[in-house]
Amino acid sequence: MTIYTTPLQFGYFFSIVMALLFWRRSFQEERLSDRLLGWVMLFIAIQLQDYTFGFAGINVLWEELNGFPRGVDLLFGPAVYFYLKSQTNRTFHFEKKHWLHLLPWLVYFVVDASIFAAGEEAVETYQQSSIIEVLSVVHYLARITSLSYYLWGSIKIYKAYRIWSEGQFSDTETISFRWFRNFLYFMVVWIICREMMFVIDEFVDLSFYQDWWWNLPLVVTAFYVGLQGHSQPQPQSISFSLQNKAEALKTEPFAKEARSSKTDWNKKIDEQQLYLQSDLSLNELARYLGANARELSNYINENFGVNFNDYINQKRVLAFEQKIANGEQDKLTLLSLAYDSGFNSKATFHRAFKKHKGITPKEFVQARHSRS
Repeated sequence: MTIYTTPLQFGYFFSIVMALLFWRRSFQEERLSDRLLGWVMLFIAIQLQDYTFGFAGINVLWEELNGFPRGVDLLFGPAVYFYLKSQTNRTFHFEKKHWLHLLPWLVYFVVDASIFAAGEEAVETYQQSSIIEVLSVVHYLARITSLSYYLWGSIKIYKAYRIWSEGQFSDTETISFRWFRNFLYFMVVWIICREMMFVIDEFVDLSFYQDWWWNLPLVVTAFYVGLQGHSQPQPQSISFSLQNKAEALKTEPFAKEARSSKTDWNKKIDEQQLYLQSDLSLNELARYLGANARELSNYINENFGVNFNDYINQKRVLAFEQKIANGEQDKLTLLSLAYDSGFNSKATFHRAFKKHKGITPKEFVQARHSRS
């Protein structure tokens, strides 16, 4: 075990184990997202395997399997992209058109596999020919284009989802996918490091040891994705698409008669204290009120000037204030009072309270004590 082998072996075997765990959970809970994240972890392991095997003295990839197409760059981008689509939309499933995204990798695989199947002599002739230089450039451009296209597409989905979720959920922290944003940033850093090393290698001819360093960002990415991805809440019902986001941004003003007929919605929410349900969503609230979700969203936007998330959390903050006014903090902790007010996480409570009051809950309580 050396400084070169240890991190790679940890990253490689960790990625394999996590892939198996994701596949196991996908089978048990019938989740396409877990199945795809398992493939992402496997592809990370394959990216690490050349250097992991090389520094361990295992040369099977360069001897018995010399020429076998083991590159997965053209699969990595689609796997990440479709993982996010399936995680933000439980109804998403693969259709025939989606398999076209695998076509570039299939072309690469068939070409190299055909040469490999022809035998060792055919592989050596191919590797010494001038055509491999042309194909290497084509493959490099395809790889960069694929990774850029799908990572950018994933970032677009994340940003659109973030806007959409604020109008759909009272607690966006639970299914915020902020970890996925960080994962994408990790991926961008890793790809930049790798490509920089490849460019430097063209001019300086780096040794196997010097070229090793781009693997470290990938090992860090593997641990982050594996641990964070496995610990993420798995919503039972969520259906987001870019079309949903576009529709969520539209507002349709009510006629005066229609608006007046809906003024009791806010009163009903207050009377029944529906905001105390920690997992309340726009669809659930609309069902309680016998309303259409889009109508309710427009009603909140027009009458209160905020989205659904801010609307509900404002009411929760007011409920917390009332408990403080009643002196309940002498019997319970502030976090317990926050949970009783409808919040279901400390982070969401603190963020919402500071957003609506401009100070932290602790500062608020201290200010009340100083005045009394």
